[in-house]
Amino acid sequence: MSKPAADTSEFRVVDSAMMVKVFYAFALIALISVAISVAGKWFGHSIAMGGYSDDTKMHEVVIGNNVMAVPANIIRFEKARRDGVTDRLDLYLRYPKMDGYSAAARDDFNNARGQRTILFMTIEQQAMSRDMSGRYAPIYSSLILQPGTPGPAGTTLYAFTEKSGYLNETLAVAERPGQVPFVARCLAGPSAEQSLAPCERDVLIGERLSLTYRFPKEFLADWSALDAAVLAFAARSLKTSVALKK
Repeated sequence: MSKPAADTSEFRVVDSAMMVKVFYAFALIALISVAISVAGKWFGHSIAMGGYSDDTKMHEVVIGNNVMAVPANIIRFEKARRDGVTDRLDLYLRYPKMDGYSAAARDDFNNARGQRTILFMTIEQQAMSRDMSGRYAPIYSSLILQPGTPGPAGTTLYAFTEKSGYLNETLAVAERPGQVPFVARCLAGPSAEQSLAPCERDVLIGERLSLTYRFPKEFLADWSALDAAVLAFAARSLKTSVALKK
């Protein structure tokens, strides 16, 4: 009668070992499920953001002898959202609010309504002695065809000569009493229709910095307020004591 008792004992050992294996298997599955859930939430948020960030943490960025303080949600590229030294800083802001990406601004940044509202900025060390307004008299004025055509808000639009190197572009010029003119270059034709920001202007700021901003052509109708808003943003962001150059 000892044989059945031995069999029963062996079954109990086997059952116990199997239960341990089943327990660990379920524990592993549970851990994997939790990991997938966490990863799904993280990557899902990342995918939904589409490369944007709604983080408003301020970063101090050093370019040349200038220190700029800007929030993470206006810095275009993820790798640049940090403190430190760089040669170039790329930003984007919503005009006229001059704010960065947020849940409320998602449609504007994605151009969901087809209404272009985003400014793109690049800040880097100055490469030329004059900004775009300063280059008008000595350079651009000899590269455009006269006469121009009336543009929005008192601007005049000029086509470039064939030898200018600016084919498929126009020059927008607005006179400012007592100052150098407002000057911007804009793409023309199909290229302009496909671009979110077909116009470009650069200004000198800080200590030997150049700020280039690109904007929708519709903003020419508000060029004075637009330029003032860009310079005001630069003044707020610069933490050095150097005055803005206009």
